[in-house]
Amino acid sequence: MSEEDKDEQFYRDTESIARPKLDDRQLALLEPLGKRRTLQRGEFIFKAGQRDLGLTVILRGETEVFEAREGTEQILATGRERDFIGDVAMLQGTSALATARVKSEEAEILEVPAAEIRRALAELPGLGRPIVDALIMRRRRLMRDREFAGLRIIALRDSREGHQLDDFLDKNRIPHRLIEFESEPGQALCQRLHLTSRDLPTLVTATGAPLRRPSLREVAQVAGLLRPVADEGESEIRCDLTIVGAGPAGLAAAVYAASEGLKTVVLESYAPGGQAGSSSLIENFFGFPTGINGGDLTYRAQLQAYRFGAKFSTPSQALSLDYHDGEEYRASLQVEGCLSTLRAKCLLIATGADYRRLDANRREEFEGSGVYYAATAFEGQLCRRQTVIVAGGGNSAGQAAMFLSEGAAKVLLLIRGGDDLSKSMSSYLARRVQTCENIELLFHTEIRKMSGNKMLEAVELENMQTRERRVVETPAVFSMIGAKPCTDWLPPQIERDEKGFIKTGHAVAQAPAWKESKRPPGPLETSCPGIFAAGDVRSGSVKRCAAAVGEGGMAVAGVHEALGTFA
Repeated sequence: MSEEDKDEQFYRDTESIARPKLDDRQLALLEPLGKRRTLQRGEFIFKAGQRDLGLTVILRGETEVFEAREGTEQILATGRERDFIGDVAMLQGTSALATARVKSEEAEILEVPAAEIRRALAELPGLGRPIVDALIMRRRRLMRDREFAGLRIIALRDSREGHQLDDFLDKNRIPHRLIEFESEPGQALCQRLHLTSRDLPTLVTATGAPLRRPSLREVAQVAGLLRPVADEGESEIRCDLTIVGAGPAGLAAAVYAASEGLKTVVLESYAPGGQAGSSSLIENFFGFPTGINGGDLTYRAQLQAYRFGAKFSTPSQALSLDYHDGEEYRASLQVEGCLSTLRAKCLLIATGADYRRLDANRREEFEGSGVYYAATAFEGQLCRRQTVIVAGGGNSAGQAAMFLSEGAAKVLLLIRGGDDLSKSMSSYLARRVQTCENIELLFHTEIRKMSGNKMLEAVELENMQTRERRVVETPAVFSMIGAKPCTDWLPPQIERDEKGFIKTGHAVAQAPAWKESKRPPGPLETSCPGIFAAGDVRSGSVKRCAAAVGEGGMAVAGVHEALGTFA
């Protein structure tokens, strides 16, 4: 089946999910939450770039949603009676990707504010599922729509900065296009916007305005991902639970905490999902017999947390932590780029671990332009029908090798250790890797040198037993050799083991703060009461996605105990 046929079938199969009609009962539930408005032909309901949009229900008349681009309008959808307008930006509070207006002579609409619709989706039975399913499906369709541009990045073909912006928006599920400066569309767009190569990379916003050489934070502000930690004019914000890190543990905690009524704020430094979010296929996750893409799993978890009222800010990094024993708000965090202080009654540290770097000559020159730490569809497109290298012997390396083998001519899997792959990799995955025809296992092998101009072109490999070296031409090396915990920002009161992972439970029972406490530390509680650790950052944790999810849920139970609320 051709790609065009697949797209046609996708749109046909998902039409009923993406465009459900609201019935009388659902309309009756929404009516008291919103306000009716009567609009005339051509009046705007909302414009591209607006944030914190609520749900718009069409009661009478006809509307249309369109994308304005280079003086033309691309019609995306037409709405009629009992339809509703919106996609997941409504749940997330991110920027609207398109503009909606009245198409008929007159229309009557019901506008439900963002806060009210999020509460309704969480609390009103029979209303949440069809609306949320439709919002998710609409975003998926926009991501696949070749005619929809969304945000646009103009970059030089070999630009590391351009590819980073592309990766950032991709991992945060923001529809966008990467346009090469050297291409005909790139030249035409640059001429229209009066851009030269010195202005690149440039982000073209939904309103058509160019943002020259933007930082990640500026891109996040345009997309609506970067939310203010405190309201304008406030010196601090207070919450029940702050979660630092939106990997599986942090996302699970956000879902449970927000759904149980805790005021929850989540800080994420790059994109939700952590290492699991970069996995092309998790085959041993409970409840998914055919596996699930790690990005899809964690994206759904984030939307679930949004639905229950959790607040996210990306990219936001906690720079420091002050602990105040005996106070109601025990944790005070200074957040990157924010002049306000975030104060929390409880804190969950779910920062995971940073990828370890290969010890290879010139490796740092090719970070993002040949050396990668995730094997997703984005990276896979860069090395189709070529030889690629995966370094590592664990599950992440095995999953990456299997995924890349589908498009690469050959995958070389480099393992520093001995000849038994099953010692470091799940047996089912090891068997699959060993029987894949275009995966070659190279034991006792390391990368010594990398070479290329602006992009990676070749690497030099060495067999540590024979000392034999050889050069392999490749555009991509995927490093899956482990990680170190992200704990450098923590104060010394948070006890850590010899490798820097955070101690919890019985291991901190003799910490000064616990000796004076009337209760023992919970299983995931750190040396400071009310501060928890979950997932890969925790000492002794099981490095599995399902285990991290479980720890996130357990941590919230501990939070309730620390706060004296229901468990």
